[in-house]
Amino acid sequence: MRSLPLLDELEAALTSGSIPRRIDILSRVTDLFVNNAASYSEEQIGVFDDVMTRLVNAIESKARARLAQRIAPIANAPSNVIHMLAFDDDIDVASSVLTLSERLDERDLLISAGTKSQKHLLAISRRPTLSEAVTNVLVERGDRDVVHSVVRNTGARFSDAGFRMLVDRAAHDDALATQVGLRRDIPRAHFLVLLEKASAEVRTRLAAEHPQATTQIEGVVAEVVSGIREESRSASPDFAAAQEAIERQNRLRRIAESDVYEYARDRKFEETAIALSIMCDTPIDVVERALLDPGAEIILILCRVAELSPSTTKAILLLRAADRGMSAKDLDQALTSFNKLHTDTARRVLSFFRARVKKPLQPRAVASPG
Repeated sequence: MRSLPLLDELEAALTSGSIPRRIDILSRVTDLFVNNAASYSEEQIGVFDDVMTRLVNAIESKARARLAQRIAPIANAPSNVIHMLAFDDDIDVASSVLTLSERLDERDLLISAGTKSQKHLLAISRRPTLSEAVTNVLVERGDRDVVHSVVRNTGARFSDAGFRMLVDRAAHDDALATQVGLRRDIPRAHFLVLLEKASAEVRTRLAAEHPQATTQIEGVVAEVVSGIREESRSASPDFAAAQEAIERQNRLRRIAESDVYEYARDRKFEETAIALSIMCDTPIDVVERALLDPGAEIILILCRVAELSPSTTKAILLLRAADRGMSAKDLDQALTSFNKLHTDTARRVLSFFRARVKKPLQPRAVASPG
């Protein structure tokens, strides 16, 4: 019964009413919706949507901001109004909706993150959950405040490319490097690159602030000086699973070039490193450092010692090309160098790197004569 005179007042307010009168009507309509939101059908919510949309177009930004704050937390809030508020250029209007509203889907967030201001991106970064597609845009387009905010968000998910961008941005930002390193979901390969680039202060802070991973972090801190430590690898379930699977396969059938090619092609860092370690009879320390090194020289040496083809060598170079910043020209030059490299020369150089690793090679079993 209450809604009919209210709608009559709405028509009058829209036709000839003042701004204060329109705001008063919107406040009363909002009260009516908020107080009974859970009981309304979609059809009834559509009526509220139509009414609020017409009023929102006719009121000032302060009133729109108050409306946004009231309806943003409501799961079934009128969707058209929510979208109008979310895409408002005034961040005081859009902020609460961008952060809280369940009516916004991934497409809405991608459009806003790709076109709106840094303050809009900051509001999005605080949502309870964020998809990989959205965080990619936030990390790529966001300023320092946005990136720090989304990294602190435990409900945010990052793609492999997203973590790569974060590690690059953290190279000159100790606070960001610490935050990225503390994320439990950071893949081990990116964690190693992060620590290779991080300052000693950051590595110490990670060990102090993340006691659950102290063993792993301390191991990787030592890696920076003396090579990748076994403690770091053993703390990684991904590495342990890969190592068990590949060693089991190698006992049944010797790891072949085709296996290495598939691992590299599929961007499987751990599997590629372990397979190369077996094929070159070289400690995993040497191989992982080669894969993480900005240059390509040691990778070329390992591939020549393993007697890999240029196509497989190219796949391995491409595995880390994005982190190295390798251009197509760099890749061509590396393959040219690979084709000129003699196997004997590669073996002599590799023996030097083996000697620098703390952990000695396990002696091969030698068959007894006769």
